[in-house]
Amino acid sequence: MRKENSSNAINERQLRGDCGTAYTLSLIGGRWKPSILWRLLDGKMRYSELKKSISGISERVLVLQLRELENDHLVKRIVYPEVPPRVEYELTPLGWSMESMLQHISDWGTLHREDAMAHKSVKKTAAVAMADKG
Repeated sequence: MRKENSSNAINERQLRGDCGTAYTLSLIGGRWKPSILWRLLDGKMRYSELKKSISGISERVLVLQLRELENDHLVKRIVYPEVPPRVEYELTPLGWSMESMLQHISDWGTLHREDAMAHKSVKKTAAVAMADKG
């Protein structure tokens, strides 16, 4: 856990307060949060459905990311008093307000992913060729 009064923590709070982009990325940044939010755009999902829909995410990380999204008021956790207990997650109105932004980010990624992958492939091929010569 980082100290609240460390220069790093102070700088982060300052940046989040001064820059809308930094604030937004602090809410949705990371490997899994965009995927969670994207899945919930389809509506309420049970924890197990969410877990199955995101390949590669561990239970621990999913729980942590859902808690963070809940603390940031982007996701709502609904517990049904049943046996066995049933839990569903859904976007809050604040979470829904991110829909068009998430769509634009997805569109941009789809548009530029192939170019970036092709560029990486060319660089890797060139590096292998240089290693073979050397």
